Amino acid sequence: MPRAQARTTVILCADDFALTEGVTRGIEALARSGRLSATTALVTTRHWPSHGARLAALRDVVAVGLHLNLTLGAPLGEMPRLAPDGRLPAIGALTRLGLRRAIDASEIMAETARQLAAFELVTGNRPDLVDGHQHAHALPGVRDGVLAALRERYPHGGVLVRNPGDQMSAIIARGLAVPKATALAGLAFGFANAVRGAGFPVNDSFSGVTDFRPEDAREDLRRSMLRPGRRHIAMCHPGFPDAELAALDPVTIRRQMEHDALMGEPALTASIWRPDRSVDGAPVDWGRT
Repeated sequence: MPRAQARTTVILCADDFALTEGVTRGIEALARSGRLSATTALVTTRHWPSHGARLAALRDVVAVGLHLNLTLGAPLGEMPRLAPDGRLPAIGALTRLGLRRAIDASEIMAETARQLAAFELVTGNRPDLVDGHQHAHALPGVRDGVLAALRERYPHGGVLVRNPGDQMSAIIARGLAVPKATALAGLAFGFANAVRGAGFPVNDSFSGVTDFRPEDAREDLRRSMLRPGRRHIAMCHPGFPDAELAALDPVTIRRQMEHDALMGEPALTASIWRPDRSVDGAPVDWGRT
């Protein structure tokens, strides 16, 4: 008798909900059209909590989570070592600190807890999943504080924590920003095992790292679905660019291209996972996906 093949769950997740009005609006449109599996939100922007209420209203069509922010703007509380002037460091500076083990894990733990609490206060539920803006949550020296906060707040686990690394063979097969994806996998080395050790579910494969060229959006999205593991997360960044976005992030027109590709080509999202619950339903049970 032939061996039964393991089921594959493809989770297409839009990052950066609540970054700007245009980004939120674009993600909302895709979620309502069944073109996404999940979205994760920044709770440190000026749009939270008003956009948080809009996020909670999407729970019947997508999984909703926290996009932990440690690299953009101001933290929710004091971080005298990491953000002595009240501004979070850029990702390059944070990475260097992490590699030197020069980060105070207790500060990361406290800020992670604040952001989780802000998410829960507005949405009324714990996040279905947690990831990090610019993948900062998985960095050496940062991850310990993040996982400590998650363990303390959710001692029974349940929250899916995104691992931004993947196997080299899969990265090469997709051919998407191979140097960047390889570097990210190196920085995330050991993170999946740390997440499992902390008692939380984690994805088995990851894609969506690109060079953000607008003209490549459709092909990049197609390739991000290749070589999925048992639980595959494909990251995307759709939205409508606006003046506020241009002042905050270098990825602008590409967001419109991703939105248009996902909205205009149903085949891109035909096989993605979607939650089966009401708006006020329980958090996603990842053990069943």
